[in-house]
Amino acid sequence: MIEKNYQPADIEHRMARIWEESGAFKAGRPERKDAAPFTIVIPPPNVTGSLHMGHALNNTLQDILCRFERMRGRDVLWQPGTDHAGIATQMVVERQLMERQEPGRRDMGRAKFLERVWQWKAESGGTIVNQLKRLGASCDWSRERFTMDEGLSRAVVKVFVELHRDGLIYKDKRLVNWDPKLLTAISDLEVQQVEVRGHLWYLRYPIEGRSFSPEDPKSFIVVATTRPETMLGDTAVAVHPDDERYADLVGQHVILPLVGRRIPIVADDYSDPEKGSGAVKVTPAHDFNDFEIGKRHGLPQISVLDQEGSLSLVGNEDYLRGLPMGADEFAAEFDKIERFAARKKIVARLEEFGFLERIEPNTHMVPHGDRSGVVIEPYLTDQWYVDAKTLAQPAIAAVRSGETTFVPKNWEKTYFEWMENIQPWCISRQLWWGHQIPAWYGPDGKVFVAETEEEAVGHALGYYVEQEVITPEQGHDMAVDPAKREGFITRDEDVLDTWFSSALWPFSTLGWPDDTPEVARYYPTNTLVTGFDIIFFWVARMMMMGLHFMKEAPFSTVYIHRLVRDEKGAKMSKSKGNVIDPLGVIDEYGADALRFALTREAAQGHDIRLSPHLVETNRNFATKFWNACRFAEMNECVKPDGFDPKGAKETLNRWIAHETSRVTREVTETIEDHRFNDAAGAIYRFVWNVFCDWYLELAKPVLMGEEGAAKAETRAMIAWTRDEILKLLHPFMPFITEELWAVTAKRDGLLVLASWPRKSGVTGEQLAAIATAGPVVDPIIPPVIAALDADEFSDPAAEAEIGWVVDLVTAMRSVKAEMNIPPSTLTPLVIAGASDETRDRAQRWNDTIKRLARLSDISFADHPPEGAVQLLVRGEAVALPLKGVIDLAAERTRLEKELGKADADIKRVDAKLANEKFVANAPEELVEEEKEKRAAAAERRAKILEAIERLKKAS
Repeated sequence: MIEKNYQPADIEHRMARIWEESGAFKAGRPERKDAAPFTIVIPPPNVTGSLHMGHALNNTLQDILCRFERMRGRDVLWQPGTDHAGIATQMVVERQLMERQEPGRRDMGRAKFLERVWQWKAESGGTIVNQLKRLGASCDWSRERFTMDEGLSRAVVKVFVELHRDGLIYKDKRLVNWDPKLLTAISDLEVQQVEVRGHLWYLRYPIEGRSFSPEDPKSFIVVATTRPETMLGDTAVAVHPDDERYADLVGQHVILPLVGRRIPIVADDYSDPEKGSGAVKVTPAHDFNDFEIGKRHGLPQISVLDQEGSLSLVGNEDYLRGLPMGADEFAAEFDKIERFAARKKIVARLEEFGFLERIEPNTHMVPHGDRSGVVIEPYLTDQWYVDAKTLAQPAIAAVRSGETTFVPKNWEKTYFEWMENIQPWCISRQLWWGHQIPAWYGPDGKVFVAETEEEAVGHALGYYVEQEVITPEQGHDMAVDPAKREGFITRDEDVLDTWFSSALWPFSTLGWPDDTPEVARYYPTNTLVTGFDIIFFWVARMMMMGLHFMKEAPFSTVYIHRLVRDEKGAKMSKSKGNVIDPLGVIDEYGADALRFALTREAAQGHDIRLSPHLVETNRNFATKFWNACRFAEMNECVKPDGFDPKGAKETLNRWIAHETSRVTREVTETIEDHRFNDAAGAIYRFVWNVFCDWYLELAKPVLMGEEGAAKAETRAMIAWTRDEILKLLHPFMPFITEELWAVTAKRDGLLVLASWPRKSGVTGEQLAAIATAGPVVDPIIPPVIAALDADEFSDPAAEAEIGWVVDLVTAMRSVKAEMNIPPSTLTPLVIAGASDETRDRAQRWNDTIKRLARLSDISFADHPPEGAVQLLVRGEAVALPLKGVIDLAAERTRLEKELGKADADIKRVDAKLANEKFVANAPEELVEEEKEKRAAAAERRAKILEAIERLKKAS
């Protein structure tokens, strides 16, 4: 028995428990051992994380695909797991220690600290997994993995060692994003660009051989900089080769103010003659662009900052080399001064000696650490790198060949741009939580990379015996007695970038490097669903690693979704106070309503605008369908065993079978094409409009009539249609559909494992057999289905008749609304020049049309009467005689005023969009909002024009 009121909270917990206890989501079910596999790997959320709207969208779309393919008979593996999130997790535990006034990480020591992190992970690390279950994610939770579990750690070590052996991992001294607070290199994804109001300092650099005077422009060259404190590490001044102002200076030298270093003036295209003075200082150790200039011109790299962002001058051989007398005193005076304090002191000293020409206000973007909040330093340091350029070549080729495709297709251009300009990938992090790099250093710094310490010891002993650093006897003794080799080699303290282990996710989660049955069956995966912001950080790296180690691309399709924004189109952020908590939304409206709201808005290539009202609208949809199922139950609508909708006799019932077949095809094809919003929109319209508003409404007279064949058939058809809806709607709204499936009839099994509606009655078992008859690839499935569905149910005659009734009533309602006719006012209808077929339809459905369209009478005439509003319904003229019902002239005046308002709205928006400055500077969401306003006004204008035209004909 269906409860009177739809209460999501009562349903969702119970359904989740039933699914889990039944093992409904498990891959490798015995009955599907011969079915085609379908695999999705979850983008592993941070173990520290909690569910946000991006997660909700991403996992809803994945779940739709998994539930859809599971119902189509596939052996579905949705592989779940979490990421150890190195820096984020370490910060959580360190903050916890500080709040509890316990010893800090360094006081505690590495081993004890890592124990505390694992303890925290055991106690709190499963939060987001439980939240994903609340959303309805149908992952195979029995296979949950963690990027630092034993198996994945073994995979990480093997990959590192093999790539190092092949020369694709190496150590190098390069610039990295350095966080002076967290004391580690960080990835570009962890850098946040913040607009800062700062200054542009114009500095005078004396030209060598000329007597410097602030009043003599020929004695110096002016450089503009936002970072005067790094000038101490300058090794050149660069000008554009075509800049005539400096043509005679290229090849000469300047003397670096305050420092006295002699540095060259070089010609380089990077210098922009239109910016500042056209000359720029080059500090290769403190700027990424300068680093590249330095490489092009063979310039020294002089680092003048330490890891904490303070000046490091005393004992800095690179800095002091070749400096004149007095450099030691200057170094001592400025050493260990914090960078921003040093900036003020250096600027003051430059001004004192006449080297400061002027200061201008300057607003610019400054990189900040997204977790520490401090300004990030480009820092020159030894780190481990992956030769990403070499690994990228097969990954580029895989997308170019179509082995992997992006949806939408335009993201392939972004992928290619990144991959073709890829830089070495810095994979080392100065943290404790993470995969410690499997590299050991000998007494002379010689590096030994191995999967285990024992293996590294063996390599080291062999090397040092060969080099005659130790004797063979010593080597033997150290090999057999660990105590004798204590301190002989030391392990690298750094850990690997979190993205390194995540790059192996599609195959490491399946048990690689072991030759497991799961690897053989479920790799490569099918569809990856992810956000556009990590195409480079994650998608590209999975492509590189998958192709290198597995010799196949890790997925055939990459579906890219956009951001979830607030209802005004603004990006959600805590600072703006516009963050919508998905768990709060689920508490208020239910998970199904949130899922359906997100899916209906998830158009390819567009951001999603979400508001509580939108979710409420979709909760109302669920309530409407719930009530429709209760209506069916109260009217004893049950599907008899063996019921075949193709055998229906009643036109209305054949019509709903025709429409159900049509929506089944539409939903199936749009999910296959990853047009999730179109699929959700199709089932929404069918349930709300076709099933609830029309079919059940048109069936009411039959249900309220006498018992007989028509009533029995209608009851059966309502139950059959309801069941087909439950199947079609299940991937989108799993909780309510599973509940209604259970309570509407006695059934064998759960809806989640039921067969997807087959337009020709193809069973899941038949589909599975067909799918495995050839190569197990996705593209074989849709053509097979298409071939088998050639005889799908279709009844054009039933559609023509019932469709005519629906269109006629809809047109009447629309015209009355346009003309401001109160709904209670009954009006006559004249059908002009009707065909015999239309006359018969009108007579058969006379009472129904009059009731639904609020008509006093339906008559026939050769021509429309005067003073009637005319319109076409399926090619035939119908007329509403409104003379005497409304003042036609006054109504026309009102509509013309409305037309004027619409024109004014369009003109106002066009003026904004024609303003190049507005389009260039306004936030993307604001420009999109204006375009939407124009589209709405244009649509309103078109409808008003139609109404005015009808009134003209009636006058």
